[in-house]
Parts: sequence; structure tokens; C-alpha cells
Amino acid sequence: MRVLLLNTTAQRGGAAIAASRLMKALQSNGVQTAMMVSRGQEAGPDVIRPVGKIRCQSAFLKERWEIFKSNGYSRKNLFAVDTASTGVDITGHPTFKEADIVHLHWINQGFVSLRVLEKILQSDKPVVWTLHDMWPFTGICHYAGDCTRYRSCCDECPQLLRPTFQDISWRTFEQKRKLFDKYSVHFVAVSSWLAQQAKDSQLLCHQPISVIPNVLPLHQFSIRDSKSSRMKLHLPSDKIILVFGAVKIEDPRKGLVYMNRAIRLLIEQGEVKRDQLHVALFGGIKDAAVLEEIPVEYTHFGFMEVEELSCLYSASDVAVIPSMYETFGQTVIEAQACGCIPVTFTGSGQMDIIQHKLNGYLAEQRSVEDLAAGILWGIHHPAEPAILRESVLKRYSEEIVSKQYIDLYNQLSNP
Repeated sequence: MRVLLLNTTAQRGGAAIAASRLMKALQSNGVQTAMMVSRGQEAGPDVIRPVGKIRCQSAFLKERWEIFKSNGYSRKNLFAVDTASTGVDITGHPTFKEADIVHLHWINQGFVSLRVLEKILQSDKPVVWTLHDMWPFTGICHYAGDCTRYRSCCDECPQLLRPTFQDISWRTFEQKRKLFDKYSVHFVAVSSWLAQQAKDSQLLCHQPISVIPNVLPLHQFSIRDSKSSRMKLHLPSDKIILVFGAVKIEDPRKGLVYMNRAIRLLIEQGEVKRDQLHVALFGGIKDAAVLEEIPVEYTHFGFMEVEELSCLYSASDVAVIPSMYETFGQTVIEAQACGCIPVTFTGSGQMDIIQHKLNGYLAEQRSVEDLAAGILWGIHHPAEPAILRESVLKRYSEEIVSKQYIDLYNQLSNP
């Protein structure tokens, strides 16, 4: 069996990390697997570009320009929406022709257009599409937030500067509708919550949808000694350390503001003293001024290698993950694998991972008070690191997740 994974990048972003980890897990279990990308740094001989960098960049810029123009020449949400109006044709590439299974992941920003997607579906190869966000069943957005138009028909998109009847969200939605009415794709949601959103959508309500979580390479994430990890990272040895991380720390969806408010509340209530806490952050940030809103001493590490992340999680007392919603919750299982108790909001993908007050804390959605209570609970009720790791091992190991995909591939190849 030869499987071709498609993802816009191989390294940057949650979907890229998930797809790359899956590729390695499948390879470890005897499946011949390659990944095709259009942007970013290739990572290894099994990651290829279908065409040259200039053509890939041209497709990306053309789509951004069309969105910019359609949105009244406004940059509002310019990179939060996608139309899949342009892309690169991968169907003539030898790796595509040789593939037995085509497995789509995050294919936006000028990689796979809807026109090329139709050519892929016309090839009669079984197609699997892992949902890492909501874009496949909305008009143009990746996260619908409080909007539920995707359940009937997207138009007057609230993510546009001037939402109008039959705007670009409606046009893209209708293109997807025609495509999915004509062809069958087996969709895989990375959480039960995301699967339910897809089933409730107008576009995917008649498509087959399975739930298979993301994989975690447990040999990379391990429990380290807390004291030596703090020394290695130059973190204080005598303070309670809260860890927070995201690809884009200032992204409102990641909820940094809620963590800040929860910390202030704990200090105001006298539950902890300001000088008892230290916040450790990892990930990218464009406006460093956002960090000045953190009410206690902090350290920002930027992007970290996996070994460093293991040390950081192991050095920390509580992983605070106050995302508005997550399709899965990758940082949740990373923290657990390293013995760090996670505290997060309920209402999305994290609910599959956390058993409340057993291997983490699920706070009421957007409740500063409950998030603060969760942080305090995590401080005073540290879980046994080995038990936290075991909860990850049983469900998200390379062997377990790759087997679920291999079973699905075999099912589609031998209907």
C-alpha cells in the first residue's frame, strides 16, 4: 500500500505537525508513505513539492489578492479565510500516480484548489480527508466561532469586512456543495466534537465521517526530572510554574487574555501571591507588547525543539490551555505525556482527552472564575506523572493511531 499525504507545509502549524507525525507512524508500521507540500522547509526525502517554489508562491499570492480584492481591499482576516480558487496541479506528478490512497490534511493557501480537488476525486483513488479545522464544511472560514451558517448555507460571512448576500463565502460554499454532491470522500475528524460539527453541516451531512485522534510520538515526549529541567531552562526553582504555548501566542482564539485574568483573580482573592507564580511561554509572537499584560514574572522561549518542550512541560506545575475551542488539543496530550496536569476550557476537542479532575481540569467555557479554580486545583492536586502519561499511551501512541488509519485504508481499498 502506498499512501500520499497532502498538507500545505511539513513543519509549521498544528496540522503540519500532526500529518508529519502520522507519516512517520505509518512508515514505522510498514506503510510506504510520502508527503506532498507547497510551502515551507521540506523535512526529509519523503517530503516533496509537486512543482517549483515560484509556482507555489504564485498560486498563494494570487488567492490572497483575490480575497483582498473581494473584501473591499481590506486586510481584515486576510489569512483567516480561504477560497481554494487557485492552487497547483499535483495529479500529473509520479508520486500521485503511484499512490493507492490519497490522504488530505490542511491543503489551503494556494496548495490544492477546488478544481484540482475535483481532478483528484476523478482519479478514482480512495480519498481520505482529515479535518484539522472547519474549512472543509464552511464557506471560507477555518473556525466559525459563534456563526452557524454552515449548517444551512454560508453567506453574509461575519469574517468579511462587508458581508453581503452571495459574497465569496456563498460562492465558495456552492462550489463545495456541487463537489460533495457528486463525489464521496471519507472524512476523519480528530475529535468527537469536530465530527459532530461536520455531521451538522450542510456540506458533509451525507459524507462518511470517522473519528481518529492525532498521534503523539511518545519516544520524543517523556517525563524528565523537574528540578534538573528547571535548571536547564533557567527557570526559578522555588516558584509555581504555569506553561502556555501556541503557534501564535497572541491569537485571540488561544485565550492568553483568559489566563491573565485568571491569574489576577487568584492574586486578588489571596489564593496565591504574585511572587509565587512564574509563567513560561513557547511559540511565536509578532507583538511582544502582548506579553506585558501577563501579571506575573514570565519567560518566553519562542519556538522550541521537542526535547526542550519535554523539559519545559516537566519543569511546569500546570499547563494552562484556555483556547476558545480546539479541534483536538495537541498541547493537552503533550503536557500529559510529560507528566504535567492540563487545565483547559470545555466545549471542544479537549473533551475527548480530559476526564475532569482525573487527568486534567475542564473549566466552563470562557469562565475566568472556573479557569482560575482549575489552575488552583492543578496546583494543589498534582497527578502522578506516570498515570498522566499512561492515559496518553493507551489512546494516542503511534502504534494505536496508525493501526486505525491502516484499517480505514484497507476498508476503502477493498470495499
